[in-house]
Amino acid sequence: MTSTAQAPQPGAGTAHPEHLGHVIFIAAAAAMGGFLFGYDSSVINGAVEAIRDRYDIGPAALAQVIAIALIGCAIGAATAGRIADRIGRIRCMQIASVLFTISAVGSALPFALWDLAFWRIVGGFAIGMASVIGPAYIAEVAPPAYRGRLGSFQQAAIVIGIAISQLVNWGLLNAAGGNQRGQLMGLEAWQVMLGVMVIPAVLYGMLSFAIPESPRFLLSVGKRERAKTILAEVEGKGVDLDARVGEIEHAMRSEHKSTFKDLLGGGFFFKPIVWVGIGLSVFQQFVGINVAFYYSSTLWQSVGVDPTQSFFYSFTTSIINIIGTVIAMIFVDRIGRKPLALIGSVGMVVGLALEAWAFSYNLVDGKLPATQGWVALVAAHVFVLFFALSWGVVVWVFLGEMFPNRIRAAALGVAASAQWIANWAITASFPSLASWNLSATYIIYTVFAALSIPFVLKFVKETKGKALEEMG
Repeated sequence: MTSTAQAPQPGAGTAHPEHLGHVIFIAAAAAMGGFLFGYDSSVINGAVEAIRDRYDIGPAALAQVIAIALIGCAIGAATAGRIADRIGRIRCMQIASVLFTISAVGSALPFALWDLAFWRIVGGFAIGMASVIGPAYIAEVAPPAYRGRLGSFQQAAIVIGIAISQLVNWGLLNAAGGNQRGQLMGLEAWQVMLGVMVIPAVLYGMLSFAIPESPRFLLSVGKRERAKTILAEVEGKGVDLDARVGEIEHAMRSEHKSTFKDLLGGGFFFKPIVWVGIGLSVFQQFVGINVAFYYSSTLWQSVGVDPTQSFFYSFTTSIINIIGTVIAMIFVDRIGRKPLALIGSVGMVVGLALEAWAFSYNLVDGKLPATQGWVALVAAHVFVLFFALSWGVVVWVFLGEMFPNRIRAAALGVAASAQWIANWAITASFPSLASWNLSATYIIYTVFAALSIPFVLKFVKETKGKALEEMG
């Protein structure tokens, strides 16, 4: 929100708010949307086998029920910005909270397969909204001196949400005697797993009433005094508030609203830089990362692991995901985005190739041989670790930095859409591919991880230490 024509007033970029704890609370409350994003995305992991059994469906139909939420995600992400600009960031969060709550209740009490699929779409719409509104709100409210660190709350909340969902699923499965369809509180265990999300969804809605509206939105609707009050809260009273308001208003007036037409050019429809962004998004998904979060318990059970243990391994994978994310947050500004992406690609190739090798062995008494079983388990954790410390974070950093100012918003929208489509393709295809040949499926993911290395080396430029105005 800085302006090239009007320099920030002294202290605006380095303001230290008197109540930093309050600012952290605001960012953490907004990041609850990221927590629900992660939780809702992966909680289905605990219900896959039960849904297959209850509705007696094959891998193709099962895949559509799991993947259909991504359609809602794409719609929610595409519309959240306009909704937020019209009614405000806080109202947008409250709508997402209501949708998360409705989706949790509906998914826990379905009366038919299509009904469950519908509530999955509703939850997906909420995920899409949360994926857009959380980072945008935090960026607009955070004082410049803390923007990067507070912005990382969103990604941290997502991976924590994934981990907590797997821990809750594991606990509920144990309470139901290790049976996903076992009775728990008058319902089948898998229904309770999906319904528990009501708790964080309601909490998200309650927290949205305790945090202020974005000063940028308030200025856009003419509420200058309220905007100044909030700026004083988050940036400190030592900042020249009139100057900061003027700076934000000038930036809003001078912004170029990028459109799809701005992205066209070059020999292949889009400008080359847009294709690079699309490539990063597609590679991030085509290595099969979401198989680890949507289907891991099913995967382990398919090679003979006890259901309770398979849920526990899903939880440990999520903990590894958190550790990798923290590593990326520490090193992304130290060693750069491109080296981190390359390190991650090499690690993913190794992990995926070992999984493909382990899954190539025939099952003995319904289980992988002991050596191959342990290799598969360790390799799966290695894969998730290297993804999390690289592509899980780096791609979002690249997409936020690599595009020229004039096309950034529109290009980011196209790249994000490509990511949802690629996510859907992997999620929808895995059950059928795994039924065909699990080892070959992982060879496919290994090939994409390997191809990401020359792609990064040839087409991706380092953005570390460069001003946004230098891009393009």
